[in-house]
Amino acid sequence: MTDPQRSPVLAGAPRLTIKRGTCYAIYAYDVANSIDLDAAEARIQATERQTVQQKRRAPEYFEYRPAPLRVSWGAPALTVGTFATAPVVELVMYDFGAISLSFSIPIPGSFDGLVSLAEALRGNAQLVAESKRFVEQLMETLGPVAERPRVASLVEDYEIFQLDEWDPPMDAAMLYARVAPAVAQVLRAETRTLSDQEVEQATSLRASFGPGDLTIIDTDAALVFDPDAADVRAVIEFANAQILEMRFLDQQLDAVLERSYDLLSRHNRARSVFGFRDPETWTVAQYELDATILFERVTNALKLIGEQYLTRIYGLVSRRFHLAEWDANISRKLQTLEGIYEKMATQASGRRMEILEWIIIVLIAVSILLPFMPGLDGK
Repeated sequence: MTDPQRSPVLAGAPRLTIKRGTCYAIYAYDVANSIDLDAAEARIQATERQTVQQKRRAPEYFEYRPAPLRVSWGAPALTVGTFATAPVVELVMYDFGAISLSFSIPIPGSFDGLVSLAEALRGNAQLVAESKRFVEQLMETLGPVAERPRVASLVEDYEIFQLDEWDPPMDAAMLYARVAPAVAQVLRAETRTLSDQEVEQATSLRASFGPGDLTIIDTDAALVFDPDAADVRAVIEFANAQILEMRFLDQQLDAVLERSYDLLSRHNRARSVFGFRDPETWTVAQYELDATILFERVTNALKLIGEQYLTRIYGLVSRRFHLAEWDANISRKLQTLEGIYEKMATQASGRRMEILEWIIIVLIAVSILLPFMPGLDGK
């Protein structure tokens, strides 16, 4: 018997039937400092470059640089609640060292069933473990084309519920008016009835290109009513990989700053520095260089120009993920790290100058004393 407290009853939902649709469960991992995509393409069979589809929405200057590399692999079907994953996974490699894996779950049937699926997907340990296994397998295949390989424990998951065809047919305005409370429950994976304020918060970031489509972006999931949404899905998947790298870089910078403060403290106490290549200063410089390169790769991978639809979608995802705040926070930490390096470099330079001055003083003293020292003037 169904527990009434856990029953996926969607408050205010019409009897909407999904005739054709797919849920994409996406998991992004940081796996390396960078991936040579050209070398990876030559190394792995059956790959293709992922590009933004140039059709009704994307201007020709909306593109990835370099284009991510996509590969499809066979996989066992996994049970997720009352649904099951398709026997295939897709992996997308980004040059800034991230891999995004997606499971696809067919979702035809009652719209009411989506909230139970969303609940089953939230923090699903089986899918996380399986996704990590595939990513590790791909890393073994990549071999040396990945610079400083690792599979970080941090994972960023996201769900995209894509409805290709539904009944009764409704345009975007009618859809939102009738299913907003239901959509909010799906996006928040919440079986309980939500308040009007929570519904508005969950569904506030939405966009439509034409009267027949609607995309709604939330923090952990998106719902797309659109039979032609591959480009939208690709942009959201990229943004999910981007926020993963932002989180990873932020954690790395926290650790780097702590180590750099310690190095600076030891650097201040050290007085006998005779080498011109100060190891502590160079260590901080390497920290800063690695972090800056990753930051530039992540923020410059997708070129967005103009007020086109996909630019709007990316803008909505960026707002929901707070990418601007992450960008500002990381920039501030990079500036702090640069300040530490400059201080240590200035101190090291001052110490070298001090050593040179003492050497000059000693040489002058020796030249003065040399004539008064018998046997040392060569006579």
